Amino acid sequence: MTERVEFGWRAPDFPTDGSDSATFLRQMTETLDLIHGRFDAAWVADHVIPWAAWQSPETPTIECMTTISFLAARYPELTWGPIVLCQSNRNPALLAKMVANFCAFLPGKFVFGIGAGWKEEEYRSYNWEFPRPAVRIAQLEETVEIAKRLWNEDDVTYEGTYYQIHHAYLDPKPDPIPPILIGGSGEQLTLRVVAKHADWWNGGGTRENYAHKMEVLRGHCAAVGRDFDTIKKTVGVDAVAIADTEAEARKIAEACPFFSGSGLIGTPEQIVEQVQQWADLGVSHFHLRFADFPKTDGIRRFMDEVMPHFR
Repeated sequence: MTERVEFGWRAPDFPTDGSDSATFLRQMTETLDLIHGRFDAAWVADHVIPWAAWQSPETPTIECMTTISFLAARYPELTWGPIVLCQSNRNPALLAKMVANFCAFLPGKFVFGIGAGWKEEEYRSYNWEFPRPAVRIAQLEETVEIAKRLWNEDDVTYEGTYYQIHHAYLDPKPDPIPPILIGGSGEQLTLRVVAKHADWWNGGGTRENYAHKMEVLRGHCAAVGRDFDTIKKTVGVDAVAIADTEAEARKIAEACPFFSGSGLIGTPEQIVEQVQQWADLGVSHFHLRFADFPKTDGIRRFMDEVMPHFR
């Protein structure tokens, strides 16, 4: 039907049903027990408080990198990645070291997903500076440049506008170097950073909007001398809802607090068609959030009735 499409589970970073932290963590591992060996990847967001306005700040929220490190040791068959790291949250050189250290334990199983950050309330509550978007995107680019230098060189000195390192060493170096995924769709600045530095790009929204962003990215690639086709295209799907009828599936989606009007929604046959339409657009990896979590009915049907069409 098409070349192989990859599927990743987008793990929730806080409970969606009012569960306490222990129950929530059990819900995560129960889902991972089910999908490991069948899904290609698992992804964890980088927030320290709930990002959704409908959640109270007291809601339990997992930290990204420690969560990934623990779960990857338990489920090493999966590729792991943050979707996406907020560059402001950690010192860039230390972050590069953390990623390299993960890769030493589990080579070839990490994708370095990173973005410019966006949630001002989170910044303020944890005493991170929250500069204007253009500055945060410039800081993102410097973070990526520092990581790439440290992963490939010794005795690194880097003098950026926002970040500096002096005679820095990083060992062990990651082998292989993890792919860099940059998340974001800002047309003037973010997609230019994607064109310059990303191995993978993550966007979202409707197919029409995604197709438009791809054309903008194509233009940035041409401007910087980058082959557009060398960037792996990925999409985040906020709501996957699968049922015997489209009406039942839509009811599941609309009950999901993450549902924003788009997703993969319908019968198994309809979702196969929708995935194929994304694949025809050029998307080869899906980050999937299932609307009925913590139930596993949807993810079971997706594995059994949708994924075989793309294997």
